Amino acid sequence: MKKDIKTLTLKALNKSNVWDIQENDVFRMWESAEKDADIRDNQRHYLEIIRSAFDIEEVKVDKPEVIKKYEARGFKVGQLRIDEGSKTKWAVKKHAILRVTDLTYENIRHISAAKLLEVIDRNFGGGWDSLSQSIKDIIETGFDISTTTLPKDRLHKKGGLYEKKVADGFEVLEIPKGTWTEAIFAKEKPEVEKVHTNFDEDLDKDFDAEKMDDEDLPEMDDRYNEMDDDDDDTFDEDKLTEESYRTTFDDDPENLSLDDAEDVSDDEY
Repeated sequence: MKKDIKTLTLKALNKSNVWDIQENDVFRMWESAEKDADIRDNQRHYLEIIRSAFDIEEVKVDKPEVIKKYEARGFKVGQLRIDEGSKTKWAVKKHAILRVTDLTYENIRHISAAKLLEVIDRNFGGGWDSLSQSIKDIIETGFDISTTTLPKDRLHKKGGLYEKKVADGFEVLEIPKGTWTEAIFAKEKPEVEKVHTNFDEDLDKDFDAEKMDDEDLPEMDDRYNEMDDDDDDTFDEDKLTEESYRTTFDDDPENLSLDDAEDVSDDEY
């Protein structure tokens, strides 16, 4: 759920919700926070957040003709006090999202499905497959996307996919491809509130090493130190004899010749 812009403060601003505010909100929020010591000490931090969604330029020549040029370019001009100095005029303009490369993980949830399809349509008319995988990943974090490519006369067939998608609230972009048409369907995903459960803290609360007795410890089978009941009887150095060893060759290996080796039959191995 998007926060009410009127209740949003400079301290609560981040690189995601900054896309919800407009130029006039920047001046209002900054003025409201001027007396906050914490804001004054971290002005550069908040400016960086604002700059992620806005162009900000200091108006160094405060003349009507100069201000009119800024306003002609879409800027709003107002006063801001920065770095404990006197109030000076600044021009502020929100970044325009015109191309697919303007889309980010921070702003994707702050545009409508109609706006998204308008931006995709500007991508040289190439359709969904013309987008890079990184752009698709960004888009799909905020929108449900599906596509279909059909002959023109079949795309709007009664009871077909097109009709069902529109009835389900999807916006549609149609991109002609010869005698066929690609339809891109887009619908905003509902924001799911993440619930964080700190399992580690819960475990730490229940665990107290000092209170643990030996009885509380799980029994472990010591397979390495145990010996079978018959082990004591099976091993006795005194019982070792020459018969306990098997020698492959009786003769000294140096006395063996290749001819002797050839006389060894397979049965002797």
